[in-house]
Amino acid sequence: MPTAVRVPATVFSRSFARYQDEAMAGTVIEVTSHGRVIGGYLSASELEHYRSLKRREREVLVVGELDDETISDIENAKYGVARK
Repeated sequence: MPTAVRVPATVFSRSFARYQDEAMAGTVIEVTSHGRVIGGYLSASELEHYRSLKRREREVLVVGELDDETISDIENAKYGVARK
């Protein structure tokens, strides 16, 4: 897991190039305002990792409402093999 650094928004905006370099080195920058996190800055690879996790979030499926394709996918699924 990447390290995280908390930075006030004013400092982040004044020193953007520095924090951009830190993000590229694997640090997640948590931007704060009045002591609370209002956003974050991360590298392109960390952003892709986040997107991948979001795609893999679980969905709630009602068995009686599944279409034939989904049933087939479930029947043919292999444990531990990621879907592409």
